Amino acid sequence: MIKKPVIGISGCLAGSAVRFDGGHKRADFLMDKLVEWVTFRPVCPEMAIGLPVPRPALRLVRSTQGNIRMCFSHDQNEDVTERMTEFSRSYMDKLKDVSGFVVCAKSPSCGMERVRVYDENGNRGRKDGVGLFTSTLMEKFSWLPVEEDGRLHDPVLRENFVERVFALHELNHLYKEKLSRRELLAFHSRYKLQLLAHSQAGYKDMGPFVAAIREWADLESYFEVYRDKLMAILRKPASRKNHTNVLMHIQGYFSNYLSTRQRKELSEVILNYRSGTLPLLAPLTLLKHYLGEYPNDYLLTQNYFDPYPDELALRLMVN
Repeated sequence: MIKKPVIGISGCLAGSAVRFDGGHKRADFLMDKLVEWVTFRPVCPEMAIGLPVPRPALRLVRSTQGNIRMCFSHDQNEDVTERMTEFSRSYMDKLKDVSGFVVCAKSPSCGMERVRVYDENGNRGRKDGVGLFTSTLMEKFSWLPVEEDGRLHDPVLRENFVERVFALHELNHLYKEKLSRRELLAFHSRYKLQLLAHSQAGYKDMGPFVAAIREWADLESYFEVYRDKLMAILRKPASRKNHTNVLMHIQGYFSNYLSTRQRKELSEVILNYRSGTLPLLAPLTLLKHYLGEYPNDYLLTQNYFDPYPDELALRLMVN
């Protein structure tokens, strides 16, 4: 039995009162719903370097040379950059088994993007910074699904993040337990329709690379390149157009089994999804019904139908 995916998370998002003002930013979807299917591993980088609660707020400061420092907002001469950098680098060794990370938006330590950066005189600058901890995280694990709490309110981004977490979790399990060319090819076969939904170009690009697997003497090196390619494709949320193409492709497998009325009904449901009047779950539910009635060995292997637990109901919100 495969263990639950492990997701790193900023401590304040897990509900811990670790913010500079003694509060938290508990993420309800994560801690009330997703927590049933994953294991969260919380960390507060600012407390990890010995800062108390409450504490003066921190900020990112850009020097005239363009270097980024982390300082206290009330006194930019109090610099904690080295401490945060050392902790961040050392903590990366504890993340080899994680399949995703959720960070606190706008935080000078955890923000993923658009973090406010000040100049050396304390003037507000552009929102173009990345928190020091998260910067190290994304540099060390470029393939890792990383998201901010605020962005996860978007149904498409939420679904995409969870999808990537479960994909990487399955791939990591394969690597640890049974890495072989045969197993990796079987994994790729299961993900074909899922990749096609995210990027037709990426799907086609993967074809020759996968076909050349036996030309690589070092399977671990091949695995790393494959992982990077897979996660890069999945990083881009699947579009309605691409989903429609996949749905119509699946529809073709049942054309010889369905009555004229059933074919018309299925086509209308798919077209209504394409126009945005029905959620993705509608055509998928009908196709899964027909797959139960008329089993197809290839379709039954496809992860596209169930990329994560159905109970999360994420596709109900994806139009």
